[in-house]
Amino acid sequence: MYNEGSVVGDVVKGLLSEFSHVVCIDDGSTDGSSQIARTAGATVVDHPVNLGQGAALQTGLSFALRDPATTEILTFDADGQHRVTDARAMVARIQSGEAEVVLGSRFLDRRTKVSSLKRLVLRVAAIQSRWATGMALTDAHNGLRAFNAETAAQIFLTQNRMAHASELVHQLSELKPRWVEHPVEIIYTDYSKAKGQSLLNSVNILTDLLFR
Repeated sequence: MYNEGSVVGDVVKGLLSEFSHVVCIDDGSTDGSSQIARTAGATVVDHPVNLGQGAALQTGLSFALRDPATTEILTFDADGQHRVTDARAMVARIQSGEAEVVLGSRFLDRRTKVSSLKRLVLRVAAIQSRWATGMALTDAHNGLRAFNAETAAQIFLTQNRMAHASELVHQLSELKPRWVEHPVEIIYTDYSKAKGQSLLNSVNILTDLLFR
C-alpha cells in the first residue's frame, strides 16, 4: 500500500472475514496508512521509502514465507478494487490440488466494466506476453494472484515498479507450475482510477512490455 489510508482499513477487515493472516506492505506512505492497517488487524511491514509495487510484492512474499506453516499466498491490492469472494475461490483451487498458481483475469466473464480502448490495450499486452513466454494468458497484468508456498519461494522480483508484472510472468513461464486463470471482477472507482488504474497506466504497461 502507498497512501491508501482512506480505504485500507475496510480492505483489511474484508479480508480478515475470510483469511486468518493479512500482511500489508507499507511502501513509504505518509498518510498514516500503516497505523490504520494495524488497527484494522493486519500485520504491517514498513518500507522506509517508496520503492514501488514490485519491491512491495517481493517483500510480502519473502515475509510470508518466513512462517514455515505458510501453504498459500494471495496478493491483493490495497485500493479496494478486488473482491474477497474472488480471492477465496482462487485460494480454494490451490487447496484442492487443481493448481499451484491461480492468476486473476478480468476478461473471463463480463463483470468488469472496461472501456473499449483500455480493453484493447490490455488485450494487446496479454498477446505480447503470450508471444514472449508461451503462457496463454487473457490478462497479464492483474494484481489478484494466488501461489502455493513452493512456487512463491522460487519467485525473485528485481523490477521494483510496473515492470514487475511482466517479470513475474516470465519467471512463471520458466518455473512451469500448474497454473490456471480465474474470473475476477475489478471494481474501478474514481479513487482507484486516481491511484493508477487510468488508460495512461495501461499504455505505460504496454510500452514497458514492448521495449523491455
